[in-house]
Amino acid sequence: MKTNKYLEELRAKSITQLQEELVAAKKELFNLRFQNATNQLENTSRIKEVRKSIARIQTLITQSEKQSRA
Repeated sequence: MKTNKYLEELRAKSITQLQEELVAAKKELFNLRFQNATNQLENTSRIKEVRKSIARIQTLITQSEKQSRA
């Protein structure tokens, strides 16, 4: 599945790389919302995909921070 490959790629990254990925995803989400507001967005399902990827990245960051503390 796509999601499993994506998660494997994310798990291989360090916390700083994940944070960079998070910033990039949030910028993309902002741009998608802006395009949606101006009726320029053709694929509206992309917003949902980006929101889920942001949540996945944040979850992995939290998990790795908890592991480093323990």
